[in-house]
Amino acid sequence: MSSNAGPGRLSGKRTVGVGGSISSLWLRLLFLSSTAAVLALAATTVVAAFMNGGQGALSAAFGGGLVMVFFAISLLIGHFVGRNNPSGAVGLFVATYFVKVIGFAVVLFLIGAPAWLHGRWFLIGAVVAVVFWQAAEIYGFSKARLQIYHDPADSKGGDDVQA
Repeated sequence: MSSNAGPGRLSGKRTVGVGGSISSLWLRLLFLSSTAAVLALAATTVVAAFMNGGQGALSAAFGGGLVMVFFAISLLIGHFVGRNNPSGAVGLFVATYFVKVIGFAVVLFLIGAPAWLHGRWFLIGAVVAVVFWQAAEIYGFSKARLQIYHDPADSKGGDDVQA
């Protein structure tokens, strides 16, 4: 059986991945997410400083910074595992979310609340960091060009489909 249908548009020699100067999807997501979270957290600390002085600003920055550290860990794990096992990186990425939540709680319970910590601004800083980090991460994943199928090698027999 043969067909005269052409092979369609193949991806060819071009690499399918993320655009820009950062070649790893995970590092690009880390850059994008941390930039969004830092900018939002900077605005939050300015508001906190205006309303509650340095104590509020430091508390917001500490809450947001702690969230950013734990979120960055999972993207770095995805980067290092993704080089050798790209399909396993997403599963490990999801598993680290559970580890992050437990680790975040352990850090808070072990350190306790310092005397200078303003609880409301700590929470607001953490929530702002989570929301902007996740929004940037979702945006980054939605713009990523991931190759799903392996393109077949060019056949020497022409455009006909072989049965």
